[in-house]
Amino acid sequence: MSASKPKKSVKRRNKNLLNNSEQEFVAGRRKTVLQALKKLKIQCSRKEVPNIALLGSGGAQRAMVGLLGSLVQLDKAGLLDCILYLSGVSGSTWCMASLYKEPNWSTKLETVKEKIIERLSGPGVSLTDAMAKLKKYYYGKDFFSLTDVWAVLVVTSIVKEIDERTLTEQRKQHNKDPFPIYAVIDKQSKQSNDGDPWFEINPYEAGYSLSGVFVDTGDFGSQFQKGSKIKHQDEFDMLYLQALCGSALGDEVVIKKDIWQTIKDFFQNETILEAMREEEGERSEERHDGMRTEKETDPISPSVDECHQALMDLLDKHMPVFGNAIYHDLSGGKSKLISTMNTADKRAEKQYIKRFAMDVCEDLSSRIKIWQFDAGISICKCMAQWIWGRKYNFLHNMTDEGVKSTLLQSETRDYIDAGVLLNSPYVSVLREDRNIDLIISLDFSQGDPFMTVKDAAETCKKLKIPFPEVNITSEDKKKPKDFYVFKGQNTPTVIHIPLFNAVNC
Repeated sequence: MSASKPKKSVKRRNKNLLNNSEQEFVAGRRKTVLQALKKLKIQCSRKEVPNIALLGSGGAQRAMVGLLGSLVQLDKAGLLDCILYLSGVSGSTWCMASLYKEPNWSTKLETVKEKIIERLSGPGVSLTDAMAKLKKYYYGKDFFSLTDVWAVLVVTSIVKEIDERTLTEQRKQHNKDPFPIYAVIDKQSKQSNDGDPWFEINPYEAGYSLSGVFVDTGDFGSQFQKGSKIKHQDEFDMLYLQALCGSALGDEVVIKKDIWQTIKDFFQNETILEAMREEEGERSEERHDGMRTEKETDPISPSVDECHQALMDLLDKHMPVFGNAIYHDLSGGKSKLISTMNTADKRAEKQYIKRFAMDVCEDLSSRIKIWQFDAGISICKCMAQWIWGRKYNFLHNMTDEGVKSTLLQSETRDYIDAGVLLNSPYVSVLREDRNIDLIISLDFSQGDPFMTVKDAAETCKKLKIPFPEVNITSEDKKKPKDFYVFKGQNTPTVIHIPLFNAVNC
């Protein structure tokens, strides 16, 4: 879309004012909640209907399956229709994405559950389909990042599907279901500890929970200037959203080595290499037939195996990035040894290593013309810079005193798994305008069963968000119960339900 004809703009939410579509949804859903409470013989007026939010924590596939099972049990107990909001992070969002594929899923949950179980028990996504999807991501976006790779390599192997539908397609399809909220965080805000890291995405809008600035979900990722859209980017699909929500690795530098190995294993897969060789052969035949595209008339590219070896060398040499190492300069095929700097300045050393990797990537990129390795080189660049979930910043160059200046300056922002900051989406549902009375927190985390709720209490205290005191006895720490109720004055009530407890296991 041309800069002279902006179509969409950024919206600022005043306190106590929800998006019009969410207000309409909530009004209709509260009627359902009222009827559900009456069936449970709980009498209240329309004005007294409590706003109840159900939260699903992270925990990968365990959280996905755990949330599904919990919802089924809530349905059997007649409690599911009492839920106004359903929000999740990480693995819980994978369950949500599966549920919201089905219009009004809560009215036929048993059938939907069986479909999900059948899919998760099935063969999964074929390598051919995964590679085709990677190609779509690579050529279809302004910003290609490790989130795209994560979606294709990892998320598909867990959820066993490539869901190309979008969130906005779900509008008006779930008037009998809880309102869905997917939570992620702004990586730069999290790392700098400045600004508003809490970011939420729903079928209608996406934006910063605390700052109250949002953009239409269909335009999240498009380029904005001073609050007006100047370039459209197609909406991301549900597979990418699941990868975005489940990208805990995006903030963990220490595990780069493991990701390098994952990428290396992927490109060493003989099936992939054979497919590439076949494609190379087909292109060679086309050249002989005189059917050469503009891309194919460039200087002859190295063979698949030559490209593969170059990429493997790059991966091998980049993997020891955390310690002193010797790197092999691949530029021009020369065997030039480069030692890491012997200096106490580790930051300078890392910058040196990053520059080296980028130089090698640029060199390979200029010589390699096969699309799979085009993507491979981009992956290497993203690895070198650790780019996850990059999007145009819809707040770029805006003037808004109510928003931290750090959120307004950069042209792009990176979004990752909210679980690296708080493993449950408390902040999203605790927006003042949502007026939540009761939170039911399903915690599928490993380790300390109280860590998430304690972190939530500490976070809310810092942000001056009403939240009850969370006091855990030494006995509970040794032998946790299956649920806890935390209450306070002028705060929502929190029911904390840890998966790992003395009753269950």
